[in-house]
Amino acid sequence: MRAVLGHLGLMPLAKPLTSKEGHAILARDHYHCRYCGLDGESNFENSLIMTVDFVLPQAHKGKKSQDNLVAACRPCNVIKGHRKFHSFDDAKAYVLKRRAELHAEWEADMAKLQRTAVAAP
Repeated sequence: MRAVLGHLGLMPLAKPLTSKEGHAILARDHYHCRYCGLDGESNFENSLIMTVDFVLPQAHKGKKSQDNLVAACRPCNVIKGHRKFHSFDDAKAYVLKRRAELHAEWEADMAKLQRTAVAAP
């Protein structure tokens, strides 16, 4: 199978984490997002968005190893995506910067909506 896919220029998808492996990473990181610090244990809603992130994504041959896996909230995991960084600190800096940009855009959009709502008859 691997040889056939390789001949076609494709590679099989890496095996995802098992539930047990994922919970072990979340427990190791105390259910806190390693990017933004969200506390997945503080309330039910936060617990629902906790995921495990591959610091070096599987798409870039990242391994399913303890030092390549971190607890991450879904928003941070999505923001980081499949981007490749030199280190976890570089990835974290990117995610936090992008979160701040998205927050500023959201605030500007909400302000426009409020002005529109006030101006409407």
